[in-house]
Amino acid sequence: MSGMKLAMMQNPYQSKTCELKSSMSEVACYVCGKGLDDGSSITAKTLPNGIVLFCDLHYSLQ
Repeated sequence: MSGMKLAMMQNPYQSKTCELKSSMSEVACYVCGKGLDDGSSITAKTLPNGIVLFCDLHYSLQ
């Protein structure tokens, strides 16, 4: 096998595993409890005590 050159290539599409954690909760207005099922649009607002969700009616009042 003289004169033969070998080349090694790393597969750039080689998959790597990683651990993913997620959670979910129902989206509802903090004031009235209306959610997406009620036809309300929900907006998140960051306040000093955390993230609060408001419907379109109560977001404009805060």
